Amino acid sequence: MTALQTQTGRRRQAALRLLAAAALTSLLGGCYQSSQTARAEFPSDYRDRHPITVREGSKQVDIFIGQNRGGLTPSQRADVLAFAQNWRHEADSGIVAEVPHGGGADRAASDTMREIHSIFAASGVPRNAVFVRQYRPGAASLTSIKLNYSKMMAEAGPCGQWPKDLGPSADRNYFENRPYWNFGCATQRNLASQVDNPADLVQPRGEAPAWAARRSVAMDKFRKGEDPSGTYTGYDKGKISDLGK
Repeated sequence: MTALQTQTGRRRQAALRLLAAAALTSLLGGCYQSSQTARAEFPSDYRDRHPITVREGSKQVDIFIGQNRGGLTPSQRADVLAFAQNWRHEADSGIVAEVPHGGGADRAASDTMREIHSIFAASGVPRNAVFVRQYRPGAASLTSIKLNYSKMMAEAGPCGQWPKDLGPSADRNYFENRPYWNFGCATQRNLASQVDNPADLVQPRGEAPAWAARRSVAMDKFRKGEDPSGTYTGYDKGKISDLGK
């Protein structure tokens, strides 16, 4: 074997060693990355697994009309009145009224929209806050006037997902006694649906001014060494039962 062949063999062995080291490093890095990904995909805190998100949604009410009847029924008047009151409380935009046009219910839709405008005006909705546009209804679909506006919404979920096995398994989550994925989802979803103003989940409201009259009375009693708490009498006279006495 010549010196050139020996040197070539050594170079090949060195190259093979470098390739093996690179493959081993890549394999270990992949294991570490997959482990970190698994931890990131399954956080222990239910607020991280099912966060409450605040987004812009919409509220819509359909007012169904017939070809030979215009105006609103008593239940539809109640729906339009509640829609107008909710708009004043939670809307982030004006009201969009989509009125059917080009079918057999054009006259009925016009009469119904006139009554809707009157309910809006009586509820304090300005006329310039209502944008009316027309659409062509389908041949086989029910004809309706669609009222909608944009609003802030809070939501969480979806719930009912079970990506991990709850029973005994070789999974790391089972041996570490970590909470299952769906745990806490219903609580987060109920909280998001019950909150009155979704903005309260992001930031607190501004403080109202203190009641100066009551504060002056409490401070004066505190300065005199008296009990600053109020005295309430007669609060229990409305009881209708003496059970437990």
